[in-house]
Amino acid sequence: MDDLATQVSSSLDALTGEFNIIAHNLANVSTAGYKRRCSNFAEALGRNTMETSTETGETEQSLMIFDFSQGSLAQTSRTLDFALFGKGFFVIETPEGPLYTRHGIFQINHNGQLVDSEGRVIAGTAGPILVPTDTSSSRIHVTSDGKIGVGDTFFGQFRIVDFPDNEDELVPAGTGCFAGPPDVEPVNADDAIVRQGYQETSNVQLVNELVNMIMVSRLYEANVKVVESKSDATSSLLSVGTG
Repeated sequence: MDDLATQVSSSLDALTGEFNIIAHNLANVSTAGYKRRCSNFAEALGRNTMETSTETGETEQSLMIFDFSQGSLAQTSRTLDFALFGKGFFVIETPEGPLYTRHGIFQINHNGQLVDSEGRVIAGTAGPILVPTDTSSSRIHVTSDGKIGVGDTFFGQFRIVDFPDNEDELVPAGTGCFAGPPDVEPVNADDAIVRQGYQETSNVQLVNELVNMIMVSRLYEANVKVVESKSDATSSLLSVGTG
């Protein structure tokens, strides 16, 4: 019974973690640039590993990873909305170091710098992107390779980078951002295409997440029933033995 309890407890912990991941995805189904969270435990469910683990006493360890697949591009026509098509991230400068994001909803601060919704500076290839004084945001245009200008004059270019060999080591840092892995320098994402007046939608598939949530809930209930049935059986044996 102790071995079974340990196995089921591990399964319940993994299922709870998976449920929380799915709930987080559903909460961000409308968040621009959001990348779906998933885990190796979800793959185990598809292979019926839960049953195997219960029978053999082995425990499936859950490891959260990110699905960095491309989201759809939705047109907003807002001049300072930017979406990336292809692999890559915008770079945000912070006192703690650079962060990386696909959430390209920007604005201009009082210093004329291009910043994100948190007021953090967006990095250009030559430092912060400074918009010339008295320039209306409606006049700003951006080329597909990220050059920013007004008319025929360009005053900056987005720094867009990627982690081709270390993408799975990125760490979530809040507000749609990721921190890079330690001691790993990103490379220029030369193939990324910048689309002005667009937002990249979340890559969460609502129907798939709801199906996964139902499956996890049912597996959780099934594991609880296993414990209850074993407990009832033990109680019956004790009753007979002491009766």
